[in-house]
Amino acid sequence: MVKLRCVEFRAGEIRWAERPMPELKPGEALVKPLLAGICNTDIELLRGYYNFSGVAGHEFVGLVVQAPGNEAWEGQRVTAEINIGCGNCAWCLTKDARHCATRKAIGIKGWDGAFAEYLKVPVSLLHKVDDALSSEEAVFAEPLAAALEISQQIHIKNSDRVVVLGDGKMGLLISLALRIFNGDLLLVGKHQAKLTIAAEQGVKTFQLKSPYEVKQVLGNYGQFDLVIEATGNPQGINDALDLVRPEGIIVAKTTSHETSELNLAKLVVNEITLMGSRCGDLGLALHFLKEKRLNVLPLIEDVYPFDRFEEAMARACQKGSKKVLVKWEK
Repeated sequence: MVKLRCVEFRAGEIRWAERPMPELKPGEALVKPLLAGICNTDIELLRGYYNFSGVAGHEFVGLVVQAPGNEAWEGQRVTAEINIGCGNCAWCLTKDARHCATRKAIGIKGWDGAFAEYLKVPVSLLHKVDDALSSEEAVFAEPLAAALEISQQIHIKNSDRVVVLGDGKMGLLISLALRIFNGDLLLVGKHQAKLTIAAEQGVKTFQLKSPYEVKQVLGNYGQFDLVIEATGNPQGINDALDLVRPEGIIVAKTTSHETSELNLAKLVVNEITLMGSRCGDLGLALHFLKEKRLNVLPLIEDVYPFDRFEEAMARACQKGSKKVLVKWEK
């Protein structure tokens, strides 16, 4: 029996394992990863988010090796949507499996991910990567889609006062993507090097000084119409509540295995709209990348070969780290 080598997350530990090659059902493709990104969700999965146990990895670019019945995909360089719905519920019938009650998610819930020599993917989720894009650019499609999802949920006007809290990987992508809709968008963070990445692409920035209190932002800018919380900190939502004006909007992007404590009274009294925001449209993200609407390459921290995955994960877990990529030999 042919087996593949993979990385498993189990009880907070990284383990190398061998598994049988995936058996393809009709409508599925076998994909060989070329490049994968480690994101904060992967780090949270390792720490116990979703009680996860298995093969993670949902940001990837790969080559289609087999696609029985869909041979035109074979040999294509692809990335993929991650939500796999039941196919029959109201959400799935409107072609939006993100909220299917029984959905699976590649590398997150019920479906092995890309931290392996091969993975299977429903053909319906595949997106061809244009030849004009490098794999290093295309691997950002999934997180960029999540960043752009905010623009699909809210009508962001150029006259709005908008702030992004957090200069981590998601905060940077959000600020670089949404500056196209709002030229005065402000990115607030702690790390000058990261803020410089955004500033060099036209984003206004503000560096918090120790001790890190959002009162520093209030003193300089006042309150905002739209606050996007991407700190990765479970208590960041309360910082967002301090910065949003009465009847303003907060978009929450942080996912954490820790519990957030919300100042509900402030939310109610000031009539704040609180909105969650998750996955987005990969086609839109690939379009933004192809059209060079932003440059994601400065967000790469380092690239590690797959057989040094533990080192890659350790680097990704370091505070202040940017995007760490894992690379396979062709």
